[in-house]
Amino acid sequence: MHSIQRISLMTLLLACATVQAQTPPAGGGGKIVCWKNKAGQTVGCGDKVPPEYQDNATKQLNDRGITIKLSDPAPTPEQKKALQAETDRKAAEKLAAAEQARKDRALLDTFTTVKEIDLKRNRDIQLIESNIEAQTTNLKNANDRQIDARSRMDPYKKENKPVPVSLQEESDRAEAGKLKIQAQITQKRKDIVELNQQYDALKKRYTELTVPAATTAAPGTAPAPAPAPAPAASTAAAKK
Repeated sequence: MHSIQRISLMTLLLACATVQAQTPPAGGGGKIVCWKNKAGQTVGCGDKVPPEYQDNATKQLNDRGITIKLSDPAPTPEQKKALQAETDRKAAEKLAAAEQARKDRALLDTFTTVKEIDLKRNRDIQLIESNIEAQTTNLKNANDRQIDARSRMDPYKKENKPVPVSLQEESDRAEAGKLKIQAQITQKRKDIVELNQQYDALKKRYTELTVPAATTAAPGTAPAPAPAPAPAASTAAAKK
């Protein structure tokens, strides 16, 4: 009985000694760190990296000389700038993708067919054309007012007399009104061109979202062959 106890005690002591031998001392003892210069060459090793090499690449070794950790050098200002630019680019792409997804959802929620897009286009253009028609009438009226004012100014000019200030101001107001209305009509016509471009883009995107890719193949692409017909039943089978 005593001999069994002595053997068990010896086994426990040996196990403890083995664990202690394999466990590195507290505080990182038994580890060595090697540091490199800017060219990537190892220039020294020790238990602590010198301050002047803190930003350089390092590698850490255990007490048997095996590399257990590598660290890259700190990025240069140029590298930091490039990394930030790449981060900003990815963030912008993410925002653009989210905005496009929002627009796609709105497009699909608003229209159910391409024909509905054309109908909406026609209504919007008709509103602009109605505005152009009204402005054209206003332009004619302003032109008539200016002609009338100038006709009343002519006698004074023929007699080399000063034109009354009120009459001159009436003519000037008519001219300013004409220029303003002409600019508005020009802008409205540009609006129609831009509106058509916007609706063309909407129709294209709607088709991309709703029509299967197989049906939007490039012109001239041969259609998929039709499935072969099933073999005809034999005469004997038909009689049965």
